[in-house]
Amino acid sequence: MKEVEVKGRKVRLIKGDITTFTGDAIVNAANNRLFMGGGVAGAIKRKGGKVIEEEAVSKGPIPIGSAIETGAGDLAVKYVIHAAVMGLDFKTDEEKIRRATRSALEKAKELGLKSVAFPALGTGVGRFPLEKSAEIMWEEVKQHLMGETSLEEVVFYLFTEEAYKAFEEKMEG
Repeated sequence: MKEVEVKGRKVRLIKGDITTFTGDAIVNAANNRLFMGGGVAGAIKRKGGKVIEEEAVSKGPIPIGSAIETGAGDLAVKYVIHAAVMGLDFKTDEEKIRRATRSALEKAKELGLKSVAFPALGTGVGRFPLEKSAEIMWEEVKQHLMGETSLEEVVFYLFTEEAYKAFEEKMEG
């Protein structure tokens, strides 16, 4: 685990399964229709229950780059924040990842949350390069934490060693 501070707020890096996070919310790397099939979304639905997907779909579709919240079913968090990083074509890019990250952080602030965990957005089904996703997400988190926010802790929960290393490099650089 790695930890850095940004304006007195913690940013942690953890290698593991985001569905095990205990805090206020986890972020789902969503499509804009909010169907939860594979990757992080599938893991969240399997562990938290179909109720999460049902609530999400009832709020969609949403614009790519935006975010909505749902309850968290059986997960140990209050909310799942669904950040639409792609459409049903499963294609993403730098701007979509940047907007989705920013929207998820703003949603956490709007909800008055103290902690939120992110996966590496766009890098699974979206096939976006890990290093670039890490760079974009780290920039957006730093910028958010420098401003007014309720967040005291942001965690990057990364499933693979490769993802962990990519984020670790950006946080050290």
